[in-house]
Amino acid sequence: MSAFERAFARTVGHEGGEVNDPRDPGGHTKFGISQRAYPAEDIANLTLERARLLYRRDYWNRVRGDYLPEAVAMEAFDAAVNHGVMPAVRMMQRALGVDDDGIIGPITLQAAQDIEPAVFVARFNGWRLFYYTSLKTWPHFGKGWARRVAQNLLEVK
Repeated sequence: MSAFERAFARTVGHEGGEVNDPRDPGGHTKFGISQRAYPAEDIANLTLERARLLYRRDYWNRVRGDYLPEAVAMEAFDAAVNHGVMPAVRMMQRALGVDDDGIIGPITLQAAQDIEPAVFVARFNGWRLFYYTSLKTWPHFGKGWARRVAQNLLEVK
């Protein structure tokens, strides 16, 4: 199983199935694919295979998952799906201790190679919790988001 497939399985597991919670700014969502982000998609009939294609194209590739150590790629990918690519990239860069310019260039890629995976995961999830708690939807969704972070932390090798 490839790094992408492992990351996809974990993230889609966090995202779950079909939800249409009026408190969710993404609106109607299935497998983490929201109507707001994908207005042309038929969310009700979205297949897992279509979600996998969208995840690879719009999240994994944009965080340069194939060029990152797996621990870094998995965290950045999961956050990109949940928060958007730019916030995820900036959190990744902060955790790596480089300028958080939102561009995954040679400096970011080298820092990702140089960092101890467990250190990165701890720092990244710290930034992620700061981000979550700044959201107005924290009171409603915070418990689930905190559990997502906890599950990611428990998987550190």
